[in-house]
Amino acid sequence: MIRPSLLIALLAACTPLSAAEKPNVLLILVDDLKPALGCYGDPHAKTPNLDALASRGMRFDLAYCNQAVCAPSRFHLMLGSHSTSSGLFGLGDQLRKKWPDAVTLPQHFAKHGGYRTESIGKVFHVGHGNEGDPSSFTVPPFKDKVIEYLDPASTRGGQLTREEALFTNQRLNEIPSLPRGAAWESPEVPDEAYADGRVANEAVKRLGEAKLRREKEGTPFFLAVGFVRPHLPFSAPKKYWDLHDPGTLPLPERETPPVGAPPVANKIGGEIAAYDPVPVKTPGKEFPENLKRNLIHGYYASTSYVDAQIGKVLAALDDLGLDENTLVVLWGDHGFHLGDHGMWTKHTNYEQATRIPLIVVAPGLTTAGSSTRQPCGTVDLFPTLAELAGLPAPTGPQPIDGLSLVPVLRDPEARVRDHTFHCFPKAKLGRAIRTERYRLVEWREQEKPDAPPAWELYDLIEDPDETRNLAGERPEVMAELREKLS
Repeated sequence: MIRPSLLIALLAACTPLSAAEKPNVLLILVDDLKPALGCYGDPHAKTPNLDALASRGMRFDLAYCNQAVCAPSRFHLMLGSHSTSSGLFGLGDQLRKKWPDAVTLPQHFAKHGGYRTESIGKVFHVGHGNEGDPSSFTVPPFKDKVIEYLDPASTRGGQLTREEALFTNQRLNEIPSLPRGAAWESPEVPDEAYADGRVANEAVKRLGEAKLRREKEGTPFFLAVGFVRPHLPFSAPKKYWDLHDPGTLPLPERETPPVGAPPVANKIGGEIAAYDPVPVKTPGKEFPENLKRNLIHGYYASTSYVDAQIGKVLAALDDLGLDENTLVVLWGDHGFHLGDHGMWTKHTNYEQATRIPLIVVAPGLTTAGSSTRQPCGTVDLFPTLAELAGLPAPTGPQPIDGLSLVPVLRDPEARVRDHTFHCFPKAKLGRAIRTERYRLVEWREQEKPDAPPAWELYDLIEDPDETRNLAGERPEVMAELREKLS
């Protein structure tokens, strides 16, 4: 087993690692997880296992998804590409139709490092006509449900709901005619009654098998484990709901869009309206208070549930003695609106939808309990993990837009760039950069690229809730950031 001090020495010398020396990789993906975690300073979160993980490595405080949509966000984690480079923007987009010869993150590890690569749970997005990318892994992916109910009342007596159909690629032409499922349920059941509990158990099993395989054959593992809560519906065992007092959870303070924001930047309804009892035709700001409280309670309960499942996997890693030679990454695919600006779920360019938790534990390299304000994106993980494992830097054939964050993992004050990029496509394409202080968004008509764009500028130091668009008030900042965006 490679010693942590040796990992540092090999990285410093850029020495290629033999198969026996290569670190394992445990990549933990969580759906719809915003930084509503204790380790990120949320006083309402009950997330002891993720807090403990952060205490072992580096917490990235300014990490962002490439696009606040499940499928593209995961594609670009695996590709190292921006949506604007890959052309993959939609839930139903097919990776191999666009990039048939793409070398994904796990394929890179298998090709250049001899890794056995495995996928458990939701890693690529499957649903909405998308089948993910099974060819990325050495063995067939272990899949489980995303939309799941145990109480028949949640599905009008066991009927196929709209979101269940979408996520299982059933009756895709009939979605509006199907019933809505419940937005939440909280039965008294064991953790394994829902998918995330089963995924955690499978991951623990695979870790044990991986240890034996490494001892016998010297094969390092790349294990991607994907959890679905806190994605809607907020289906979680009652004991996790009981951890939170809904009367003390924070209701949104501002339920209107930013002053001066262009209409294209804003959102009403969307995914949240697919669930009962959410009103179908009223904006989020008009939800009754008890509905808001139940939704927010469900989000925090679901986050506590997934935290407990991740804790089981991390405990197994430690118990098996794999922790000293395993790179661990915790990554959320995008953020989540909880009524702020009158918006719910994701699918915007605002901070609440785009900012994600990112924790990296590189034994012997990252300082325990450290944090950094390096602006970074999902696309940076591919080159970062490749360098940490002593593999060649990725070269495609898909565009590689990410940069290695290894210098930052060594020194939290180091910077590899001064901004990160994200986007969101509507009738206009919203291209954005986020610096340590500002967010600039350009909304340009895709069919009329020469038409004047609409702009947004937010000062996240003075106005962390993005309440006022400053694009017309700070010309010098606009000029500097427009040059970076261009």
